Amino acid sequence: MQKLIDIIGKEVMEAFESCGYENKYGFVTLSNRPDLCQYQCNGALAAAKVYKKAPLAIAGEVVEVLSKSNAYEKIEAVAPGFINIVLTSEFITGYVKQLTRENQYGCEKTDKPKTIVIDYGGANVAKPLHVGHLRPAIIGESIKRIDRFLGHNVIGDVHLGDWGLQIGLIMMKIKMDQPDLVYFKKDYEGEYPKEAPFTISELEQIYPAASAYSKENDEFREAAKAATVELQNGNTGYLALWQHILNVSIEDLKKNYDNLLVDFDLWKKESDAQSYIPGMVEYLKEHNYARISEGALVVDVKEETDTKEMPPCMILKSDGGTLYNTTDLATMVERMELFAPDEILYVVDKRQELYFETVFRCAKKTKLVEEETKLTFLGFGTMNGKDGKPFKTRDGGVMRLENLISNISNAVLEKMLENREMDRQEAEAISKIVGLAALKYGDLSNQASKDYIFDLERFISFEGNTGPYLLYTIVRIKSIIQKYGNDTITTEALIPGKTLSEINLMLEASRFNDVVEAAGNEYAPHKICQYLYGVANAFNSFYHENKILAEEDKKKQKSWIALITLVKGILETGIDLLGFESPERM
Repeated sequence: MQKLIDIIGKEVMEAFESCGYENKYGFVTLSNRPDLCQYQCNGALAAAKVYKKAPLAIAGEVVEVLSKSNAYEKIEAVAPGFINIVLTSEFITGYVKQLTRENQYGCEKTDKPKTIVIDYGGANVAKPLHVGHLRPAIIGESIKRIDRFLGHNVIGDVHLGDWGLQIGLIMMKIKMDQPDLVYFKKDYEGEYPKEAPFTISELEQIYPAASAYSKENDEFREAAKAATVELQNGNTGYLALWQHILNVSIEDLKKNYDNLLVDFDLWKKESDAQSYIPGMVEYLKEHNYARISEGALVVDVKEETDTKEMPPCMILKSDGGTLYNTTDLATMVERMELFAPDEILYVVDKRQELYFETVFRCAKKTKLVEEETKLTFLGFGTMNGKDGKPFKTRDGGVMRLENLISNISNAVLEKMLENREMDRQEAEAISKIVGLAALKYGDLSNQASKDYIFDLERFISFEGNTGPYLLYTIVRIKSIIQKYGNDTITTEALIPGKTLSEINLMLEASRFNDVVEAAGNEYAPHKICQYLYGVANAFNSFYHENKILAEEDKKKQKSWIALITLVKGILETGIDLLGFESPERM
């Protein structure tokens, strides 16, 4: 389905062409002065320089052609050469009538679907999720949902860190505390226990203790390094213990991600790429992509056009050990083999940009990925406290993600119980839904690459540009439709709007397809947030100006119900793309 702005743009371009000007000057945009018009075209200003004519004269010629169309309530040339456009209510209504849930409100699926792997989450086994894991999880989840909505084949991968020195440290700390466990007996030939020798809460204490101890005890650190190598070389006892670490960690991670409404298609791990490393290293050597530098195996990725220093991509350390580079490249090889993706998107901290540029260049130069495969780095900014520094707990520590979610839900609960009498159990259930919306919207409404301030009071407000405001709007619409007594009225019942608030609400609804497509192309969930806030504002203006349930003209009332039913569907679809949902009441 064509976007409304494209339909208008095509007509304006044709008008420019019929007047003897290139059609490119007929580019139409949303008006930056909605008090004057709905759309505008500024092309006459640029055309004037080429055709040596006054821009207002060019705009006047074009307007004369367009004034014959029945699409425009008002179209005028304005000094110094703008074309201001206002559509007729009939034209807008005719377009909005075509928007249905079945055609995704005009946002139909692409006829050229791509396979896209999204690497997001960034979790490590044996470590609890903290606030630093919030942004990659919810940004990646939203982009996955948007791309899938647009018709692409999207594969979300958590890509767990499970194969480095941290595992060796954990195993040696367990050995130090429980030396008699069978995992450490070299001559053991029986079956290993099915139950892990630790709980998730115990496991989460082991790593920080092991890490701290290794910094003051070189012998322990060397033992951990040796254990890591033994694990990677197939020590059966260590592999069994590592599997316990994985199982216990993943069970807890899934529970925490479920609470965030974040769902991964793949629970792949760094260890899954290990089998690809020997063949990849051999390939890089055979094809002379790699060279030895101070004992290490590296690939040069510097280009002549570089204005900054670009270090080589190290594949193997001088002792033959692997690095993150090695694992990430091998993971690309694995993904190419398993999925042949058109794009691999990494949602990671923006401070890792140079690292990923190095790895991407290496992958492309060495042809580890296909030439046409797009490698994309989406770097996100930091969530900061009100002091402008990375968000911390009151005692200066890093806050666990589950505690952050709990804190915001409790704050919402307190606010709800202050304002109205509710059954506490129901209020608690609603507060979790609203709290998650507050948290996710508070983050996603910012451009991904920007740092932002975590402001609890603002995020949980039921007014302004917040998640709770969107939910409150949806619940208000649900209540009206429920009182009306018919939730099956479609856009076929729409009649041309008479009031400005009604026309503006229809115009906002008409933009859904344009916004979602732009959000998908630009990896920009914040565009959907901005749009939904605009829709909610337009609805609330309409609601306050029109007594929907008291309207005596039944045809008009039915049209209004059709319109707000459409708006409810658009808002619900939009928040689903952002990764949260609405309650039945608030």
